[in-house]
Amino acid sequence: MTAETRRAADDETRERREQGFLTLTVAGQLCGVPVLAVRDVIADSVVTRIPLAPPEIAGNINLRGRIVTAVDLRRRLSLAAAPSGSKLVAVVAEEAGGGYALLVDQALEVLSLDLNDIETPPPTLGAGWLEFSTGIFRLPSRLMVVLDIGRLLYLESKAAA
Repeated sequence: MTAETRRAADDETRERREQGFLTLTVAGQLCGVPVLAVRDVIADSVVTRIPLAPPEIAGNINLRGRIVTAVDLRRRLSLAAAPSGSKLVAVVAEEAGGGYALLVDQALEVLSLDLNDIETPPPTLGAGWLEFSTGIFRLPSRLMVVLDIGRLLYLESKAAA
């Protein structure tokens, strides 16, 4: 095997182990969601409240003529509400044929991380985080919690509890 062939094989192996994550913050905690699950990121969305909706449902957002359900990630994770007047960012994802917007404090950047570096979330993370995370990455300056969009959007689990 030539050096070039070996390098190409190493690159292919690395690509299979790496995954892109959109980084975002919720209540000061750095989080990541798989970038392939994200359809759009929208700042300054107008959320229309839905009467009698569960508390984690912030309302609906009109996304270029398509209505998507907005989920307040702070409420979903059992965290304190955002300060009044805060501008939230909508991270739009598709799940079970429907469009959903996860309302977060900030959307930051896309990081490509090696899946071999993901760790099991520590039990000290907190019940809300543990229920919806698939793991953590130890980044040079922070801990990033990887969120499972499917679990976050499975709203019947909290409603039945």
